[in-house]
Amino acid sequence: MQLQAGAISAFFGVAISFSFGLWSESLTFLIVLMAIDYFTGVVAAVRSGSGLNSNIGFWGLFKKALILLVMIIAHRLDVLLGVEVIMGAAVYFYIANELLSIIENYGRIGLPLPSRLKRIVEVLRDRAGEDKQDK
Repeated sequence: MQLQAGAISAFFGVAISFSFGLWSESLTFLIVLMAIDYFTGVVAAVRSGSGLNSNIGFWGLFKKALILLVMIIAHRLDVLLGVEVIMGAAVYFYIANELLSIIENYGRIGLPLPSRLKRIVEVLRDRAGEDKQDK
């Protein structure tokens, strides 16, 4: 039984390594932000009185899965082109988007956020190449 568990763990390790390359702290940060964004979105929906909607929740999780698919594509493009740029750019783009979404959720919940943190997020968004009007 232990051998099977080890083989399963090895398989998942190989699949993750193939998909994302060496796991970076920025990718970990993105995953953490995705979880926080989903959680704060649920809390904001409950707090605003609109309640929970399984259809909206499903599409929220689906969008998170699509972000991970973009990360896989970006990593594979890096491998194909022999560079280490595309995935990093994609990760930072989505980090900025997730941070903005979390800040929006905090506003909907009614929690205060330091203005300095809001400025840092704007800088991240600008570095990712997103126009301020897009969000």
